[in-house]
Amino acid sequence: MAVDAGCPALSPRIRKLLTVVEETREEMGRPVDPPTRRAAAIAVIQNPFAGRYVEDLSDLMAIGAELGALLAAQAIEALGIPGTAVQSYGKAALVGENGELEHAAAILHPLLGAPVRRALGKGAALIPSSKKRSGPGTPFDIPLGHKDAAFVRSHFDAMEIRVTDAPRANEIVVAIALTNAGRPLPRIGGLRADEAKGDDGLR
Repeated sequence: MAVDAGCPALSPRIRKLLTVVEETREEMGRPVDPPTRRAAAIAVIQNPFAGRYVEDLSDLMAIGAELGALLAAQAIEALGIPGTAVQSYGKAALVGENGELEHAAAILHPLLGAPVRRALGKGAALIPSSKKRSGPGTPFDIPLGHKDAAFVRSHFDAMEIRVTDAPRANEIVVAIALTNAGRPLPRIGGLRADEAKGDDGLR
């Protein structure tokens, strides 16, 4: 897969791929119609820089570009809708104990977002993100926000995931979450999704 010039191509060593789908059909005794669906696509990868300090993290950036395309495609397939119909997104990484938070940042931030946006046909807003360091089975949250207008309150959300046997000390868990809607039964006001212009990533 091609990445930005100056960033060498390096494919991730993937030990495991997972997809998690949540579908909410009822909330507080009220029907949710159509149901809200959230899908997280997750990769457990070897951390090539585990246990050592490396100044140049461009290899991890290249891994981020490849995972962005792979995981976005898997999450879209799990939702069962076209990429253009996705309403919100988020990304997260969990680093094993022999890695750094900066390793997660290198994967998530410089290059991962562009292939995700291509898969969705847009994505004017920043992709919400989180990162932490811990061991196997640790729950972590993928923050969610509207893909084109960050001020859409109904889409402020998160999806909790965990992988029972990851990350091992020399691994990183990388996840992308996509949704077909905001929270079930939103009613706190603010900018609505159908009012969003998506020009500046905020409104």
